[in-house]
Amino acid sequence: MLGLIVTILLVGLIAGALARLLVPGRQDMSIPMTIVLGIVGSLLGGFLGYLLFGKDSEDGFLQPAGLVGSVIGAVLVLLLWTRFGQRSTARR
Repeated sequence: MLGLIVTILLVGLIAGALARLLVPGRQDMSIPMTIVLGIVGSLLGGFLGYLLFGKDSEDGFLQPAGLVGSVIGAVLVLLLWTRFGQRSTARR
């Protein structure tokens, strides 16, 4: 159980960091938020992969295609976050 949690955190950190490198512009995120970005992106990437290809985690959780899907999902989440999530100015 502890190994699964560490793996999820590590994959989240890698996917979130790669997504932040791939998306242009500045993202004001801490390391824990980068991990959360990667975990949410991994869930989104896995869901999209299941919808497109009909595959799930039967062959194991840590696969190269799963890591690529995690990065793609994290990039999508980060693009949505930068577009809709950081509206700090009030509308008039």
